[in-house]
Amino acid sequence: MRVVIADDAVLLREGLIRLLTESGHEVVAAVGDGDALVEAVVTHRPDISVVDVRMPPSHTDEGLRAAVEIRRRVPRTPILVLSQYVEVSYADDLLATAGGAGGGGIGYLLKDRVAAIDEFLDALNRVAAGGTVLDPEVIGQLLVRRRRDDPLGTLTPREREVLALMAEGRSNTAIARALVVSDGAVEKHVRNIFTKLDLPPDATTHHRRVLAVLTHLRA
Repeated sequence: MRVVIADDAVLLREGLIRLLTESGHEVVAAVGDGDALVEAVVTHRPDISVVDVRMPPSHTDEGLRAAVEIRRRVPRTPILVLSQYVEVSYADDLLATAGGAGGGGIGYLLKDRVAAIDEFLDALNRVAAGGTVLDPEVIGQLLVRRRRDDPLGTLTPREREVLALMAEGRSNTAIARALVVSDGAVEKHVRNIFTKLDLPPDATTHHRRVLAVLTHLRA
């Protein structure tokens, strides 16, 4: 395969070059910052890029931002992120490009968790073939973020049921009949839903109901 490497740590970069070359791959470019990575991929159109997350100038998330830009400019370009860190925001954006028409392989591995060379090379091949390879720690942090960002995450299962029936256009009385509970119980659930979704108390009950349903439909 033709590979682009992006890592500002010279020793690691040279080590990857040697490893990939000895494994029969061709390293067409090895760079140390995000802008150079984007330029290298656009120029060489490699079979896969191996990308670190934190590179100059700020050493925060340049590699991931460059990877997202690469997927925008050269769709379906396989990218394997190999880093010491999980940067959740741009990782989520990058993984989102793995689905739909964009497609293409995506991987995110933590350097400390790659226990063997064979494991790394296997991940490289799987991503280049269009697969998705994720470190368990990456998956865990993404799930935590999505739960935190879920506007319905604070609702109880019963409140979710009530909201789903509200979305069907049912009145409180109709919801009570469907769930075999009292009207008062439904009214309490509805008040809790309004509070947990932070819907403005100065709005009419009807408008709050509409806003709650819209939140349900967007989640």
